[in-house]
Amino acid sequence: MHEIPASAKTVIIGGGIVGCSTAYHLARISKGDVVLLERKKLTSGSTFHAAGLVGQLRSNANITQLLGYSVDLYNSIEEETGLSTGWKMNGGLRLACTKDRWTEVRRQATTAHSFGLEMELLTPKEAQELWPLMNMDDVVGAAFMPTDGQANPSDITQALARGARMAGAQIFEDTRAIDLAIHQGKIRAVLTQHGRIACENVVVCAGLWTRQFAKRFGVNVPLVAMEHQFMVTEPIAQMPKNLPTLRDPDRLTYYKEETGGLVMGGYEPNPITWGTKGIPKGFHFNLLESNFDHFEQLMELSLTRVPSLETAGIKTLTNGPESFTPDGNFIIGEAPELKNFFVGAGFNAFGIAAGGGAGMALAQWVDKGEPPFDLWSADIRRFGTPHFDDDWIIKRTREAYSKHYTMDWPLEEHSTGRPFRTSPLFDILKEQGACFGEKLGWERPNWFADKTLGETAKDIYSYAQPNWFNAVAREHRAVRETAALFDQTSFAKFSLTGPDALKALNWIAANDIERPVGSLIYTQMLNDNGGIECDLTVARVAADEFYIVTGTGFATHNFNWIEKNIPPDCQCELKDITDSMGVLSLMGPRARDILLRVTTDDISHAGFKFATLKTITIANCQVKALRVTYVGELGWELHFPIKHAKNIYMALKKAGADFGLIDAGYRAIESCRLEKGYRAWGADIGPDHTPLECGLGWALKLKSEEPFKGRLAIEAQEKSGIKKRMAGFSINDPGVALYGRETIYRNGKRVGWLTSGGFGHTLNRPIGYGFIRNQNGVDKSFVESGSYELEVASEMIKCRVHLGPLWDPKMERVKC
Repeated sequence: MHEIPASAKTVIIGGGIVGCSTAYHLARISKGDVVLLERKKLTSGSTFHAAGLVGQLRSNANITQLLGYSVDLYNSIEEETGLSTGWKMNGGLRLACTKDRWTEVRRQATTAHSFGLEMELLTPKEAQELWPLMNMDDVVGAAFMPTDGQANPSDITQALARGARMAGAQIFEDTRAIDLAIHQGKIRAVLTQHGRIACENVVVCAGLWTRQFAKRFGVNVPLVAMEHQFMVTEPIAQMPKNLPTLRDPDRLTYYKEETGGLVMGGYEPNPITWGTKGIPKGFHFNLLESNFDHFEQLMELSLTRVPSLETAGIKTLTNGPESFTPDGNFIIGEAPELKNFFVGAGFNAFGIAAGGGAGMALAQWVDKGEPPFDLWSADIRRFGTPHFDDDWIIKRTREAYSKHYTMDWPLEEHSTGRPFRTSPLFDILKEQGACFGEKLGWERPNWFADKTLGETAKDIYSYAQPNWFNAVAREHRAVRETAALFDQTSFAKFSLTGPDALKALNWIAANDIERPVGSLIYTQMLNDNGGIECDLTVARVAADEFYIVTGTGFATHNFNWIEKNIPPDCQCELKDITDSMGVLSLMGPRARDILLRVTTDDISHAGFKFATLKTITIANCQVKALRVTYVGELGWELHFPIKHAKNIYMALKKAGADFGLIDAGYRAIESCRLEKGYRAWGADIGPDHTPLECGLGWALKLKSEEPFKGRLAIEAQEKSGIKKRMAGFSINDPGVALYGRETIYRNGKRVGWLTSGGFGHTLNRPIGYGFIRNQNGVDKSFVESGSYELEVASEMIKCRVHLGPLWDPKMERVKC
């Protein structure tokens, strides 16, 4: 073994496919100043026993792009390095055996088209021509993606490792990372069994070991190892060459050809966790004992699909631990708890498919401090309070594993680990008929069932009109015609205080924060490319105190973004005060009438203008009242010490009884915001999109000379023009269901996809939002001069385009 270097800019821990891919890409960026440490041998964790299927399509465009990058890399790495990879682009076939599954597959085909992938819908007969070994008696249809394939995981990893060495990276096997040297919150070195390596960055791609290693340094990586089994048969007579990979989700199984036989595995509904009390010492190149009894349920499902398996000899039944996560997405990015500590782990058995792209993304993240494109759905900062609880993580991850091949219903909620975090009104709202959803551990009312109408507070999922449709319509009408009360206690809430709080916020925020005390400012916070990292509301409570409100699911991300971008010369303190404050939002044309019955403070329009806050008294409680709306009607967010929640709620409900006040949930909020054209971060807007592209240029302080993060990029874009623009779309047929990812066509040419979709109950029609793209520029004339269609579940439907809101209480219905 060569002597380890005294220093390196970046040390990567873990020699599986993701670690080697990161080394491969980072060595090219940093001219070889990279060291990779592997405790045993390359691929000896979980890479060596992976099944090796490579599929590209995911529900997120950028994750699909990342997997597509893997395919491109695997197509070229063999020629570059001279090492065989076992990569075959033999295509991937997906079956549908029920009417609902066929709808899902047709929507997946539309998603593929949206993201620029070829995906063909096939009849059962056409599918069988591609995969003649299968019985098609129950098959309704299938989809084929020609650019999917399969690979040998160990061979690809070795090729990436050779490519990394060729670029100057140093790789050390049998070298365990024992500890990190950290001084004043900064990583100084990695300590190994063979010595110390001074470094600036650490990238942990340690698979099963990542959680326990990261935990030692205060970094939370919520993953769980699961036993995952697949069998390999002896050669099968008349096995076709270049057989596509096959996924049969209704039977929970997958297949690929291997040396004339078949690999068959799947995702059972009752998975078995492994290593929850710790990973055995010396575990490497190890497999678990084959569990034939547990695998039998998948074997029975596969025999009717592939009858030849009944007589095929079984060569092996591989049982290896794989890392899975609570939401089924992998974990990537810089840890919010420790600067320059990066993670790439928890790949949910698609690490081979993701490995090439994940390594590319991690390398760029380390080099530039941000990913190459928005990876929010995989970002480590998507986690929060419940993800520190081992029991919760295990329960939720088992559920996510068991749903790997079940129907992917729109708006489906998880059921395990609940309730975890609740508002003081939880029991009261439950009694009122609330059907709860969950976000970052918080129980939140999605809609309310009316027992007098025979409604039950339980979601029944569907790709057509769901069972909550009428209840949400009822709540929506209350918002538009009378008033509705929303429990939004789960909002993430921060305080920023100190003599330099204004200076710090005015740098981080794109809108002007230097406004009088009592002002309420809607603002974005931008990255250096002008992309939207945060979308939130800032209330100026005092000269040196600000109250910041943002979405429930963005608590960790937004806190981290603000904290790390406070200039070093600014003296101020950021605190998360979410758990101490309750929120009730009173919205609707009768909101002022109701509020007048519970407070003596001046809440007239003249005395309490839009985008301001005042402290008022309700039920003898001091309340921060924020005049703001996300539903497009008169209203207030009422923020108060959480102990007062019940008293304030009861006072409002009593006062509103004569005005038709009802409880309402988040699905009504979504319906209303779609009509008003409000954007949703994480869906419509995010780090890849600038305010100019999103129609939010009015919220930029460009008329002032005040510098702010991202300003240079925005000014440059103002001069060059935008190449994509967000627009709204509506369809006259109320029977069409929009959920997002439907393809947008302008004059017959694909120009984008819907980022969000739903139903506008006031307008009685489906509504969606998405970016219209054109490399030669997109202005108002370009948008409005086109003729538009949406591809919905592989069918073309005419639609109208809108650059303004479809509903405004001042103008009421906008022409659709």
